[in-house]
Parts: sequence; structure tokens; C-alpha cells
Amino acid sequence: METAAPLLLILSLAPFAGSLAAIFLPSDKGTAAAWFSGAVALLCQLLVAGLYPLVASGGVLRYDLQWLPELGLNITLRMDGFAWMFASIITAIGLLVVVYARYYMSASDPVPRFFSMFLAFMGAMLGIVLSGNIIQLAVFWELTSITSFLLIGYWHHNAQARDGARMALTITGTGGLCMFVGLILMGHIVGSYDLDAVLSSGNVIREHPLYTTVLILILLGALTKSAQFPFHFWLPHAMAAPTPVSAYLHSATLVKAGVFLLIRLWPVLAGTDAWFWIVGCAGLTTLLLGAYFAIFQQDLKGLLAYSTISHLGLITVLLSLGSPLAAVAAIFHTMNHATFKASLFMAAGIIDHETGTRDMRKLSGLFRYMPFTATLAMVASAAMAGVPLLNGFLSKEMFFAEAIETHRYNILDTITPYVATLASMFAVTYSLRFIYSVFFGPPPKDLPKIPHEPPHWMRAPIEFLVLACLVVGVIPAFTIGPFLHAAVQSVLGDSTPVYSLAVWHGWNLPLAMSLVALIGGVVLFLLMKSYLATSIEGPPFFRRLEGQRIFERVLVTLSWKWARWLERTASSRRLQPQMRILVFIAFVAGTLPLLLQGFKPSAMALRSVDPAFALLWIIGIICAVGAAYQAKFHRLAALVLLGGAGLVTCITFVWLSAPDLAVTQLLVEIVTTVLILLGLRWLPKRIEDPNDPELMNFPVRLRRLRDLALALACGVGMMLVSYTMMTRNIPDTISSYFLERAYSEGGGTNVVNVILVDFRGFDTLGEIAVLCIVALTVFSLLRRFRPATESLEKPEQQKIQNAFDDDHPDRKKGDSIAEYLLIPSVIMRWMFPVIGMLTAFLFFRGHDLPGGGFAAGIAMSIAFILQYMAGGTRWVEERLRIHPLRWMSIGLLVAMATGLGSWLFGYPFLTSHMQYANLPLIGKIPLATAILFDLGVFSLVLGATVLILIALAHQSVRAPRAQVKAARMAGKETP
Repeated sequence: METAAPLLLILSLAPFAGSLAAIFLPSDKGTAAAWFSGAVALLCQLLVAGLYPLVASGGVLRYDLQWLPELGLNITLRMDGFAWMFASIITAIGLLVVVYARYYMSASDPVPRFFSMFLAFMGAMLGIVLSGNIIQLAVFWELTSITSFLLIGYWHHNAQARDGARMALTITGTGGLCMFVGLILMGHIVGSYDLDAVLSSGNVIREHPLYTTVLILILLGALTKSAQFPFHFWLPHAMAAPTPVSAYLHSATLVKAGVFLLIRLWPVLAGTDAWFWIVGCAGLTTLLLGAYFAIFQQDLKGLLAYSTISHLGLITVLLSLGSPLAAVAAIFHTMNHATFKASLFMAAGIIDHETGTRDMRKLSGLFRYMPFTATLAMVASAAMAGVPLLNGFLSKEMFFAEAIETHRYNILDTITPYVATLASMFAVTYSLRFIYSVFFGPPPKDLPKIPHEPPHWMRAPIEFLVLACLVVGVIPAFTIGPFLHAAVQSVLGDSTPVYSLAVWHGWNLPLAMSLVALIGGVVLFLLMKSYLATSIEGPPFFRRLEGQRIFERVLVTLSWKWARWLERTASSRRLQPQMRILVFIAFVAGTLPLLLQGFKPSAMALRSVDPAFALLWIIGIICAVGAAYQAKFHRLAALVLLGGAGLVTCITFVWLSAPDLAVTQLLVEIVTTVLILLGLRWLPKRIEDPNDPELMNFPVRLRRLRDLALALACGVGMMLVSYTMMTRNIPDTISSYFLERAYSEGGGTNVVNVILVDFRGFDTLGEIAVLCIVALTVFSLLRRFRPATESLEKPEQQKIQNAFDDDHPDRKKGDSIAEYLLIPSVIMRWMFPVIGMLTAFLFFRGHDLPGGGFAAGIAMSIAFILQYMAGGTRWVEERLRIHPLRWMSIGLLVAMATGLGSWLFGYPFLTSHMQYANLPLIGKIPLATAILFDLGVFSLVLGATVLILIALAHQSVRAPRAQVKAARMAGKETP
């Protein structure tokens, strides 16, 4: 079994690898992408099938990759019989949908993109069912929300597709975040996030005071994902997606994720009154309303969407009952529903594909045009209605048998069998409507296309699924029985009840309920047939309660009305009041804990101070105060003074023996000063008028005094806390741990760098990911930034130089500027290779001496800044290949790959290795894998800095265009 466990890793990674490869395939008719995606899905299905013997008798496959073992966060892949069942549904139906999509998708669609997103979603679903860690499960859960958003909105030119995708992401994503919090609390209760530990701690969880909180949070995730009331309305609006998406996501995978979670955690969370009432009410309401709404839909996919909601409600009701037999029925109906509903969605897609419409008011008599498709759809509809000798009948009989049992002595348990019978009657009605309205009656008129049978291989997946419905319905014990038993046993364990899959159980009450539902459904359809043929879309009494309208109103209220009110009340669009509020909140948040804990600052004692160091700090204080005083009207002076304060900080680090910090501070100070200087060029001018009465009145003086008091309070408070911490006797700290192990375990003598790339490498990975996001955000904002009109005017010095050039015929505009910067520009261009050598020096020495990837990346960015300053934007980009986005991507991938590489040797993520190597003429040198991680840091820091530089530099390219446009507009306005 241990030798087969690595196959779980291949099974999990194959769809994601296929997704990355599929996007680069040619888009010509999508044939290559379809074949490739089919091969990936087939590989996954074969892997799943090959693992069945290992889980059939109750075995559990596990594959562990160490991630953060100290925190109990490892990447764990786990397959038991229940996970195998879901993995089979995901891969088998995924393969069939890929075959179907090959003929459904248009050649004009970007088909490789579709299959890339499809495989990514398949990988995310497999990640959910194979997760052996509940935090890992939550990550894949949210990944399914993101990939389903992309699939639902695939036809992004369609407004309905965009709205449906946004609605699905908002609802399922929000529910997923709630579930994530619930899983964190559950792990806290158990003391572990491992799924096996959680499943064995049912009594501990149910008896804990946080049980109800955990239950509600997890149910929010499950019920939103499975479109249960009151979150059901997102699913019908997701029908704007291509039909292959609906056939896969909305019948067998995405909407089943919530059901999967309820079943998986059933042994842990079920059996309480809270579970019964919350899950039971949601399930019964969904079961009945979904079936009722389905009857009155005019869109084929709308009918199937509401029927899916209803059947998911049926499964939810079964799980609410708390009975092991009900759990068996829920698992069985999950399997059956996937088969007949996927086939019905694909049949609806064929009808739409070959007729050009899904409106049942326009469709009729299609049996004579497409008899094979009609026959398949009728059998699948009969399975959905619960007709005997089909798989849907068996699980519905089990549902009726459990519904009539007494599980709780309350009104909800009493009405369950009546609601079940009524909802089943509605199911027969909408199934008959699907059959009769589409395939019988007079020939259709005015269809966009002439109806005909689809290509055989487009229909083949439906044939396979319908055959499964028939075979399981006739001989269930020999076909689905072993697989169902493996799934049930893995969920219920020793509580697995004795159950029967016999087709005939004799004349009993569940059979009578089925007959009532069948006969009542037929009668109801006959009574409503004429009305349904011409009625408007939507159920009577509920037409005004449109889920989308309610969702949009709630969204507008939260994100617009309340947000605007909060902004008007507690915020401002001016930066200074925002800073004041933030600083005040930070001051209060920092002061309250100290006051509550009885903090007392140490007594100030006069100590000997080096006069040079004191003078240095006096200079720094003067620079800082001067920068604040000059910030409003003299920005250049403020920037120079701010640079002086930064330089004093840098010298302080050197004085206090922190050369690593000093090097980084100096390089960052240079880059930020230059970048801010470039940005000042485009800010509106502010001219100080000493006689302006607004600057001298009492309210302005009072506001400045208030700001000064707040700044002094924060500064003095931080000074007192820092002084107290530095003058107290502190016991042995974690620093000794790093000092002792930096060389022996990290392979370097520069403790700071070893901490960054080894001991705290995971933190550094997160930090560079944040830096990447920030750089992209700044770049996007600067691309949309347009300077004020008064900032478009050229600086005074440039005007004088251009005027001089214009006055001399032998000179061109710009010659004076070129001559003015001739010597500096030559020096700056020569500095490029010099700084490159300095960068290499800083990078390679960083593991043992001050330097490293971050400092090297900042240093190399200075070389590019000098080139832009020397030659201008166009000159540089014509001569150098500058691709900051690629550098950032490569850096992030290299850093990730370094961490993943440690797994190949059985070590936790980002574990580094050090070894000495003998090189000719050089001798013995140490080599550490951490240098590869540092290389990723270098590449990303360089790319992020240069990306911001490019955004600022391109303002000078856009500015002349803006000037021309402004001149044209001024010319039009002139009479």
C-alpha cells in the first residue's frame, strides 16, 4: 500500500500540469486541446480505477509531504472508499464531458483556454476529496470557487455569464471563508488539523462549547456550495455557462462539494438537535421549493438547475436525520444523481446546439428529428422522476423508507414524509414536462436551426450514462453494490448498518409513497399542461422574489450605500485626515494593553554618550522635523531632508554593528529617493503665500497643534517602550538559537541572511509574494494615473534650454539638454557594468557576509535607474530587453521550486542543504541550496523595482500626448 501512495500525488498534480500545458496548445478548432485534455482525464480515471483494490476492503491510502510539521500543517493526500467514489465521479464524468465538449464548443471560441480552466477545476475538486488535512481542504475549496468563476464566465462577452459568475463566486467564496474559520476552530478543539484525528474526535467536538459556532460556520460553506436555501439562487444564474460546464460543475462536481463535506464530517457533526434543525430545515425547504420552481421554468437548463437544487436538498434532508441508513441513502443518491443529471444536461446542450434555442415554448415534436437523443433523454428523465427499474427509483425508495421513521419527536420530523412525497410528485411533473414539451407535440416552427441528430461521439457520453442508469436500476447489487459498500464503510466504520439494494421489497409504505408521487405527478402535469405551454417564466406566488435582484440590492447596500456612509462619517478623501485616524487608532491600540497590564517605563538614567553619535542623532532629528515642516509647499526640500534622516539611520546601523541592515537601508534609501523624485514631477504645484489668511486663522493653527500633539504622543510613547525594552535584563532569547545553528544547519555565517532564506524562509516567501502583488498594484494605478493639467507644462529650466535651441538655426530642440547632461550621462552609462559586478559581489557573499538577494536586487535596480536618467525612456527600451514581469514570475517560481525540491529528498518544505565543493584553482567552497532561494528573491525584487520605475518613466512618454490633446481641446473651444 505504501508503494501505491505516491500515485495519489500524480493523480493530484496531473490535472494542474495538464491545465498549464493546455493553454499553449493551438486553438485551431480545439481538436488538439480536446485530445490532450481527454488523455489527462483518462490517465486520472485509470489511476483512480487502479487504486480501488487497496480501498475496497476498508483500507486508507495516505501520502504525506512535510510543510510546517511543527504547526501540524502538512500536505496530506488521503483516499478511502468514500474519497475513491467521489474521485471516480470527478474523473469519469470529467472524461465524458471532455469528449462531449469537443463537439459542442465552437471553433471560434478560445477552446484551449476552456480546457485549461476545465482541468484546473478538475484538479481542485480532486484536491478537496483527497485532502487529508482540513486546512488543505479549505484551500482547494476556495480554488474550486475561483476556477468555477472562470468557467461560468467563459463567454465573458455575455453580460448574463459575467453576472452569474460574479454571483457564484461571491456566494460560494464567502461561504468558503466562513467554513475556513470553522475548520480552524475545529482543529483548535481537536488539537490537530489532520482529517483522521478530526474524524476520531466526534464526541470531543460535539461536547465542546464552540460546537454550535463551528457547526454554523461549516454549514455556511457547505450550504452555499450546494445551493441550499437560502443560498440556492446562484445556481440557476450560473446556467449562462457553456453546457459542458453545467454538465460537469452543476451536476457531478461543484454543487456536490458541499454534500461531500456534509457526508465527510457526518460522523463528527451529526446527531445533535442543532444539526437536525439547521440541516433539516435547509434541506426540506430546498427540496420542496426547488421542485416547485422547476415546474415553471421555460428554459431547459433552468428546469434542470432547479431540479438539481431539489435533489441536493433531498440528500441534505437524509443527512439531517442522523440515521446510518439515511447516510447510506444519501451516498447512494449522490452517485445516482450524478449519472442521470449529467446526461440530462448534455442532452439539453445537444438540443440547444442543434436547434438554436432552449425555450420549451418553442420546442416540440423533436422526437421525429432526433429519436436517439430523445430516447436517451426520456430514460434519464425517468430516472430523475424515480421510475422503477432505474437507479433514481432505488435511492428515492431508501429516502422514503427513512422519511417515515421517527428520528426526533418534533414537527420537522413529522412533516418530512409528507414534504418528501409532495416534492417527489413535483419531480414527476417537471420530468414529464421536460419529455413532453420537447419531444412530443406538433413539429417546431421558426427555430433558428433545422433540428437533427448530433455527431455520434457527441451523443456517446449520454449513452454511457443512461446505460449506467439502466444497469444500476436492474441489478444494483452486482454493479454499484461493492463501490457503495466501500464508500459507506469508510464513512460509517463500525456503525455501518445492514441495508439491501434489492429492486423489490414487497408492498410497503415507501412503495405506496412512490406510487402516490408517480400518479399525482402525472395528474398534476395533465392539469397544468396547457398553462405551462404559454406561461411566463417563473413560479406563481414567487415571481417577484428574484434571487438576483435581492443579491444585487444587498451587494449595492453593502458595497456602496453603507460604504459611502462610512466614508462620509469616519473618513475623508484627503490623505492627512486618513493618516490622523490611522495613527490615532494605532496609538490607542498600542497604549491600552500597556495601561491594562500596568506598564511602567524604566527610570531615565544619565549615561555616557559618544558626542559624535549624539551629534549624528541631532542631525537626524533636525532632518526629520524639517522634512515634516517642509512637506506641504517645498517637496524637494522635504525629500532631501528625508533622505538625510534615512542616511543617519543607516549610519546608526553601522555604529550599532548591524552591517546587513545598513547595506539594505542605504540601497533602499537611494532607490526610494530617486523614485519619489521622479514622481514629484507630476504632482500639482503648491505655491506658498505667506499672506494667505487661511494659513493664519485660528482653526488651522488648532488643527496643526492637534496633529503635533498626536505625533509627539506616538513618538514619545515608542521612545519610552523602546528604552524600557533595551534597558531591562531580558532572559535568554531566540537569538542564541539562530547564532548556534546558523552555520551547522543553514550553512552560512551571516545569521541575518540565514534567517531570511532558511529558518524563516516561509516568511520570506510570503513577503516576496506580497511585494509582487504590491508592485503590480502600483503599476496598475500609475498606468491609469493622468497628471493634472498644470503639471503637464515643462519645467522652467527645460523651457529656457529649448528656447535657446529654437533661437539658433544650427541646433535642434533637445541639444542643450543633451550637452548639459553629457558628462553625467556618460558616467551613468559606464556605471551599469560596475553596478552589475557589485550586485554579483553582494549576492554571492550574502550567505556569509553582509549582502544577499534582496540587497543585490535593489543594487541592480539602481543600475537601471541610472540608465533611464541618462538616456530617457525610449533610449533605454530600444537598447535593453527589460521584462520586469518575467523577472518577477521567474523569481517567484524559483523560490517556490527551491522549497518544493526539498520534498524530493523527504524533507519539509524549504529545508536547505549545505555541502562543500572542491573547484579547480579555487579550492574548497561551501554551497547551500538556499542560494537558489536567494536567487528567486533577487529576481523578484529587481523586477518589482524596475516595474515601478517603468510606470513612472512612461509618464514622460504620455505627457506630450496629453499636451497635444489639451491643445486641441483648447483650439476647439476658442471662437
